This record gives sequence, structure tokens and C-alpha cells, in this order.
Amino acid sequence: MPIKIPNTLPAHRILESENVFVMTEQRALIQDIRPLKILILNLMPTKIETETQLFRLLGNSPLQIEIELLQTASYSSKNTPVSHLTDFYKVFSDVKDSRYDGMIITGAPVETMEFCDVDYWDELCEIMEWSKKNVYSTLHICWGAQAGLYYHFGIPKYKLDKKLSGIYEHRILDPLHPLVRGFDDKFMIPHSRNTQVLDEDIARHGDLVVLARSAAAGSAIIAHKNGRQFFCTGHAEYDRHTLASEYFRDINRGLNPDVPENYFPDNDPSSLPFQTWRSHAHLLFSNWLNYYVYQQTPYDLSELINITD
Repeated sequence: MPIKIPNTLPAHRILESENVFVMTEQRALIQDIRPLKILILNLMPTKIETETQLFRLLGNSPLQIEIELLQTASYSSKNTPVSHLTDFYKVFSDVKDSRYDGMIITGAPVETMEFCDVDYWDELCEIMEWSKKNVYSTLHICWGAQAGLYYHFGIPKYKLDKKLSGIYEHRILDPLHPLVRGFDDKFMIPHSRNTQVLDEDIARHGDLVVLARSAAAGSAIIAHKNGRQFFCTGHAEYDRHTLASEYFRDINRGLNPDVPENYFPDNDPSSLPFQTWRSHAHLLFSNWLNYYVYQQTPYDLSELINITD
């Protein structure tokens, strides 16, 4: 089944060329089913690339999904054309009276800042508080995961000695949990960040369970036991070239970055990277949609207001 997005989004053409099932808005109108409503708060500077990455994973599901894109009103992206934001994005005031089956909060390049110093922190807190009663299940990614863990549980982040960048091996800690159903015992996920959360801080909260961990990258998939919140500290959505683009960008900025670990063949940045995490990325998003969005959300989203933890 398809993902339903506006026909004129740049991702539409890219996904169709990859044989990802994308439904036109006109065709969706004549289908007698209710699509899942997913809100994506896109905090990444490369918004169009991030949209495409997330749509690719959300589209690999036997469910019809309707996407709405959200940006912050308190900070305007400098890397995305204003026309794109105007045509395809909403702000919180546009959606605050709506309810959604699921929401994704992306990463953001602000992790070295204190949370309270981020321009849109107050707005993000308002959105995360709103999500408790207006979204059934929220998936937080990278800095979005750190922000969510801090806001909801008071779990701090700590600066790393150097940037964590590469593809890292992870082990499943709870193989019976539906979010990681079908995962191999060991799997790969990209990470790209300068900060971390600590296992001992997570362990203090009985409502949280770590589903997957990496010896190098730490806790990678963290779940609230009620299935309403998930926190992924890596970037399963990254495509083959994303880490390379970040690496060469940092070189051009004179930052002298380390070569991303376990990424380029023979550690040679001129080589085409292998994509070793694609299948588990698809499985992660499919499991979230199936077990924690589709099977749990009430058909009438107005009933969300009555659902408690």
C-alpha cells in the first residue's frame, strides 16, 4: 500500500523512480479507508533530503499513510527554499487542534547547545507536551530523541570527546519486543552526533526499556513501556550518501573530521559506501507503524483525548 504525499513534492518523483508506491491525492480520495495520519516535525537543515529518506521508509508498508510536514515558527530554515516551506509545511498553530496516529521528530544540528539555548526550544516543548494527548505514538530521532528524553524524563545529554560518526553494530536486548520483531541479533545503524545519553540515567526510569545497544554508540533504541514514545539515538533513515555528504561538508569547513567508521570500503573516502543498514531501517519503521500506530490508534482520532498512560 502507498504513502500519500502532495503530487508536487520533490520526493514524489524520486520515490516513484525507486518503485516506492506513492499514491496521488486524487486516487486516495476514492479509497474507502482511513489513512494513518503521520505528522513529521522536520528540524533538519536539509529538509528535502530528510523528507525523502523518511517517506522512503514510511512507504514500505501495507498501509495507506497521509503525511503532514511541520516546521518551527520560531526559527526559519536557511537551507531550504522559502517556496518549498510555504507550499508544503505547516506550523504548530495550524495543527494544534488536530490529532494524529503518529509523529516523527527528527534530529537537528544543535546538539552542542544547551537545550534552553536553542531558538525553538520553548516551541518544541509545547509540541512535545501537546503530543501526549494529540498523538498516539511518537518516534524521536537523534537530537530529537535526546530532546524528548530530556523534556519527558529529565535525562541529560553529555558532550563526547569527539564526534561519533559511522555505521555501528548493535545488539538486540529484548528480541520479543514488537518494535524489533524480525531483527537479527546484530544489526547496523548510522550515528552522527557530538553528544550522548548515559545508560545509568535511562535505567533510573522504570517506564523506559532499552531495546538495542551498541558497544561504541551506547543505547540506540529506547522505548516507553506504553508504546506511546520511542527514542532512536542514531539515524536509521540515512541513505547511502548522507554520512559522506556530512564528512565532505565538514572538510570544506576546515573542521578536519575523522573518516566515518565502518563506512567507506577500506576506509577510503573516494570509494562508494556500502549500505549495510537498509533492511533493518525498513523493518524498524514498518514495525512502528504496524504495532504501535495502526493496531493501537482508535479509528476516530477524537478518542485520543481519552487515552491515558
